[in-house]
Order: sequence, then C-alpha cells, then structure tokens
Amino acid sequence: MKSLLLTLLLSVAASAQDKPNIVFVITDDQGYGDLACHGNPVIKTPHIDKLYAESTVLTDYHVAPTCSPTRAALLTGHWTNRTGVWHTIQGRSMIRENEITIGQHFEKDYATAMFGKWHLGDNYPYRPEDRGFEEVYRHGGGGVGQTPDLWDNSYFDGSYFHNGEIVPAKGFCTDVFFHQANEFIKAKAAAKEPFLAYISLNAPHGPLHCPQKYIDLYKDQTPNVATFFGMITNIDENVGTTRKLIADLGIADNTIFIFTTDNGTASGAKVFNSGMKGKKGSAYDGGHRVPMFIHWPAKGLNKHVKFDTLCHAIDIVPTLMKACEVENTADVKFDGLVLNKILDPAIEYKRAERFIITDSQRVVDPIKWRQSAVMSTQFRLINGKELYDIKADPGQEKNIAKANPEQVAKMRAFYDAWWAELQPTFAQTTEIYLGHPDNPVSTLTAHDWLNTGPPWNQGHIRRGDAYDKKKALTQKKHEGHWAVKVITDGTYEITLRRWPTEANHPITAGLPDLENVPGSSRAFRTNKGLAIPITKATLRLNGTDLETKPVTETDTGITFTTELKKGSHQLAPVFLHDKGEVGAYYVIVTKQP
Repeated sequence: MKSLLLTLLLSVAASAQDKPNIVFVITDDQGYGDLACHGNPVIKTPHIDKLYAESTVLTDYHVAPTCSPTRAALLTGHWTNRTGVWHTIQGRSMIRENEITIGQHFEKDYATAMFGKWHLGDNYPYRPEDRGFEEVYRHGGGGVGQTPDLWDNSYFDGSYFHNGEIVPAKGFCTDVFFHQANEFIKAKAAAKEPFLAYISLNAPHGPLHCPQKYIDLYKDQTPNVATFFGMITNIDENVGTTRKLIADLGIADNTIFIFTTDNGTASGAKVFNSGMKGKKGSAYDGGHRVPMFIHWPAKGLNKHVKFDTLCHAIDIVPTLMKACEVENTADVKFDGLVLNKILDPAIEYKRAERFIITDSQRVVDPIKWRQSAVMSTQFRLINGKELYDIKADPGQEKNIAKANPEQVAKMRAFYDAWWAELQPTFAQTTEIYLGHPDNPVSTLTAHDWLNTGPPWNQGHIRRGDAYDKKKALTQKKHEGHWAVKVITDGTYEITLRRWPTEANHPITAGLPDLENVPGSSRAFRTNKGLAIPITKATLRLNGTDLETKPVTETDTGITFTTELKKGSHQLAPVFLHDKGEVGAYYVIVTKQP
C-alpha cells in the first residue's frame, strides 16, 4: 500500500513538473523599431536579438497605444475598454473586479509572481496580490516616483512593495526587478514547481534614468535618446542574464520565454521607427504594433519563424492557457483567439478575415472613434475616416478611403457593433473599496481623482500643481473626487494629508529638493516642495461638506470620524487656502472596529 501511494504521489509530482514554465517580459514605451534585430542601426540589444533569432516572431502583433490598457488586455484576454482600463490615470487605470487575470487562471496549477509595474490599481481589490499573483514585488502607480509610489522614490536605491510590505533595495530599478524575478525562478526550479513569472518593467518610460555606463554607449545621440537607448540596453543585459539562469537551472527546454512591449516608442522614432507612422499614443501602426517573441524549445519554438497573421494582446491569455493545459474554470468568454499555429507550426492555418480594434482614449469616458484603428491583415481604418492598404503602404501615407467605400463601410460596421456591445459597460465606474474585512485601511492618492487632471507624479505633488498652476488659480473649487464603494456600514476615520504618510511632514510646510540620479531627466524629487498656506480641512462626501476643522502649522494630517453607509459614494476631501481650495493629495480611510 505504501509503495502504491508513493508511486501515485510521484506520478502527480511528475505531472505537475511537465507543465511548461512561463517567463513573460514586457517593457514600457519601447517600440517595434527600438531593437537592433528590427533594423535599428544605433541601439545595442544583442541578447534580445539572439532571442529573436531563436523564437517564433509575431510580425503583425498589436497592443493599445498606451501602457495600462495594453496590460489590461494582455492579462485578461479582453478588449481594454471592456476591462474598464482605457486611461492611465483619473480612476480609469483600475481593472474591474469582475475581470479574471492570467494570475487567477494559473494560480491553481502554478506558482505565480509579478515584478515591477502593475498600473492596474493600487487599492484593494485591484492590486496584483488580489488578482492571482502570490509573489509580488512592485512599485506604485505607472512608474517609479509617480503619485501612488513610495515617497521620494527614484530609479536608484528605491523602496518597493513586497507582498504588501515596504522594503528598501539597492541599485537600478530594472536590475532590482530582474534580480527578484531570478530569485523566484531559482526557488521554484529547485522545488520542481511550474511557475509563471510576469516581469513587467517601468523602463524605458520616462523620466529617463539609468546607470551612466549605458548612457555612455550612445554619446553620439541626444541626451534623451542616449538615456532611452541606455535603458533598453540595460534591459537587454538582464534578459540575457535571466535566459542564462534558466539554461543553467536545466529548465530552458520547457520554459516559454516571451518578450514584448506595451506600446509604440516614446523617444526613439526620430532615430528609427521601422518605416511606420506614429509613436506612443498614435492610432497609426507606430503607436501599437510592437515586438512579440515566443521561445519554447520543447515545442520546436527555438528557431526563427515569422508568424505574419494579424493578432493582438487579447490573444495571449487564451493561447497560453491552451499551451499549458490550464482549464477555463471561470468560464471566461475571451475576446481573443487561441493562436494554434504558434503552439503547433504543423497546423494548417486558414481563417476568415479578422478585424481587431485598438484605441487611445485617455479621457474619463470613452468617445466613439477617438484615436482608433480598425485593422485587418491588409487594411487599417483610422478614426473611422482614413483607410490605408498596410501591405502596399506600410508608412500609411496614402489615404484610399474615397476609392474603397465598401471596405470602409465593412470596417465601420464592425466598429459600430463592437462599440454597441461595449458602450453599456462604460458606466461601470471602477470604485476603490472602503471597509472590506480583508483590507480595512485604504490609501487614496490624487492619481485616481476623477473629473480633473490629477497630479499623477510626485513632481506635481511637490510643486503643488493643483494649487499653483495658472489654471488652478482660477478654479476656486476642487472639481475632482474618488469613486469609492463602502463595503459595510460603520464608523470610519478619514485622514487628509498634503504629504504622504512616509514623509510625515506638516501640511502647511514645504520640502527641500533632493538629489538627482544619472540620466537626461530630472527625478521627480528634485522639485522643491511648495508650502501651501492651508488654514482648514473639509470632509466632502457626495458634494456635501460634512465637517471643517482648522489646520495648524504642526499638523501632518487632519482626521475626521464619520458614519458611512454601504454603497457607492464620491469622496472629495479638500484643504482651504488663500485662493480657495485644493483636493487633499493623500487620504487614508480606516474602518473602525
């Protein structure tokens, strides 16, 4: 009996080990042309070039033109606008609670981890640790030094959130995130446990910083391009290190290694853009056609094969689930397709004409046709008006809409049906939970203010943008609010802060500027912290001022105690000053026992 039991246990263990590992690297603001293997004559990316030469390459792969929407589609298999993520700020970068991420699909059979940039919500239940990732090591917001990130972080020697705890780190952020991922990979390989490592980088997104030795490689370029390319070369070295580790651990054969990026180039277009029109944010191909390399030796994906079929980030989750034999237990209806030919190159690949859509909304509520592209293998319909034959005119220079009314009509009809299906979901505002038993303390930041352009990075916070900008001087009333969902009736403490908890600094006081780090940009912390002559604090809920308290020169936070009813609310606490009022940049809400 004991022998039979041991045999069964070993069989189960062997079965688990047979599942392929996944290492998924995605960079930020690196375009299709920002790689030597794609023809860039300046940039140095030997390790990614080697991966390119040993991978199935998706040559017509598309994402959203900006970062949060791409990540939402990539992690769910759903159109970005379906997930509630169509912007990068203003409460529209939080992935809806009803979405199921790749982490949640895989967590039953896999050890799951994410490292670096999440940018899909910094509050419960939108954080990666709430969405199926058991190991999480990340910065806050959309980049190091943005408003939800830990205070005064820069790209060097920062502090990060590790499974909910704040931990300090030494070194350049990209190196730190890869190091943490490599430690996870080593641990899971030793345990013979299949794993999913999602390495999601904030580089080479601005501000542009990296170790000086990488910048020095590009002395002939402008400072911004030199640093941007230096950041990419640093990523390239880390990709090489991680691939070597996987090989040394003996798990390379059955590890799916993926490299991609989240939108078109932010800084490299003038050097090389692969003949494409547009860059980050654009509806033209330069805004959303990006690299996608898939390496999996066990299935023969270790030779350079070009997969020229039109595809999108929404295809990745269903394809990986099929590859790894992960069941769709949540019965998700994916917008994407399983790319069967990638999984088995011998499969005959014949499919009816496919249309896919990408758009760049960057507004509170989506606007029909805004910055949109309807794509087929041959055509691109831009903003519902311009038509390009992408095969004959890859630079999208000749608008052929007038000569091809039937093609325009067909693509417009597809978009109309797509919009009609998704539009009813736009009213589902993604709300920050207050008072959930699993998360009784919630920290809200100005990054997620709705209805007003928020201070989305700590430079804005330090400069007091919502107070001191010329536009702000004419706005006597704070127009923004947080959309919140109170989970349980009860008593809540709501603390208003000008500076975050980590700063522990008086509300009315300024802050000195801090040192810069290598690169062509100024770190956000190099802005002097403006003293705002705040005299009072007001708790505003659903447009009604509930209570006002004085602010003294020693107060670091003003706390109100109030009863909140279960349901949806608009929370907009403000500080009063000599010119009117400014929204409280940071607010901590605590459910009382």
